[in-house]
Amino acid sequence: MATILIIDDDDAFREGLVETVQDLGHATLEARSGEAALDLLSDANPPACIFLDFRLPGADGLAVLESLRVKPELQNVPVVMLTAHATSDNTIGAMRLGAFEHLTKPVGRDEIATLLERVLATHSSAHAEKAPAFADETASREPQLLGISEAMRDVQKRLGRAAGTSSTVLISGETGTGKEVAARVLHRASARADGPFVAVNCAAIPEDLLESELFGHGKGAFTGAQNERRGRFEAAHGGTLFLDEVGDMPLPMQAKLLRVLQERQVTPLGTNRPIDVDVRVVAATHRDLPAMVAAGTFRQDLLYRLNVIPLHMPPLRERVADILPLAEHFLASPDAPRKHLSADAQRLLATFAWPGNVRELANAIERACALAPGALLTREDFAFLFDTAAPSSDAIPAHLAELPLNDALAQLERALIERALALSNGNRAEAARRLGISRQSLYTRMANLGLSGTGN
Repeated sequence: MATILIIDDDDAFREGLVETVQDLGHATLEARSGEAALDLLSDANPPACIFLDFRLPGADGLAVLESLRVKPELQNVPVVMLTAHATSDNTIGAMRLGAFEHLTKPVGRDEIATLLERVLATHSSAHAEKAPAFADETASREPQLLGISEAMRDVQKRLGRAAGTSSTVLISGETGTGKEVAARVLHRASARADGPFVAVNCAAIPEDLLESELFGHGKGAFTGAQNERRGRFEAAHGGTLFLDEVGDMPLPMQAKLLRVLQERQVTPLGTNRPIDVDVRVVAATHRDLPAMVAAGTFRQDLLYRLNVIPLHMPPLRERVADILPLAEHFLASPDAPRKHLSADAQRLLATFAWPGNVRELANAIERACALAPGALLTREDFAFLFDTAAPSSDAIPAHLAELPLNDALAQLERALIERALALSNGNRAEAARRLGISRQSLYTRMANLGLSGTGN
């Protein structure tokens, strides 16, 4: 039996959670505010786990989590953040502060049981997740990693954890999934936020200029080098260097990059003076780097050095729940009059395959807004999508566009789950991995849709 502290000012929710935890065989402590919880903890032994609501009277949950982390006896206690409004910012903020998990209310009994089993099995005293204040994300001009789907919530959590370190991160994903946005969000959430963020597209710079671009050069290093020039590594000192499309880097440059990552020094071209650099490297690629290693076109040792913290950006077709929220976000541009989506336009967007991912969605919204005659965007305003869409055996059936939105989404979800199960030979764990959701979430979705399956 473990002692669980529950901090929530919603009496009905807190009492329900207390009852659930007690039914699972654990003892409970309760508090309606962060201040009351800190007072209680000063007179009690550290609990095995803390459930902490984000919105509290007085200090909010994030401030409470920060207070817990400065107390030596509480630093390692797992904290599970609870919120009615999960956003990318509050999820990332929670994970950066060491939250163990970030749950969206309401929370089911099975989810609580599974979570406590995981907490108590892996932590005698651990840390948990917490989220910062709920922000109006559509009003911010900063890059934001938006998404409410399970796949994106997992990305946000991993990114938040990565933000608390200076480890190298490798972001993979198809073109248009938001890899640079993720890198910028990671930089902004890290301790290096006040330092520079320097981005280099390795595929856009000619091979004979890439070394100079990254490491700099001395005067007279080559024809036309009339002045000394700082490289991007040196320019990013104290901050983050984003190496986009690192899979396109030629092999000779890969060897030189590997040495810089190992030594944390660069030697400008045409000089003999090494320069120390304090840089966090975030690399990104749409290519299959392990396959490139097998083919001999990418160095295995460099892959090991880059892939310290892997972060995979899921394609938009695997995050159907994010399509309409993202569309609304792009519609909220402060540079143009606000427009709205009709029901038939919503159905079209939610059922389109989006081969260009989030970038294609953003461009489609901008184009429709620019050309539509009225404030209401209809299906006809997005007809160009079908003029440019590539034929695919996996295309979403056109009949879905004629259904009410909830029915269309349910049929689409059923089709995606059935396809994942078929590709996984009925193995539910593998199907959940392909869909980018937890196994428990897959079970719940299958039950809601009346689907049966076999396997783990």
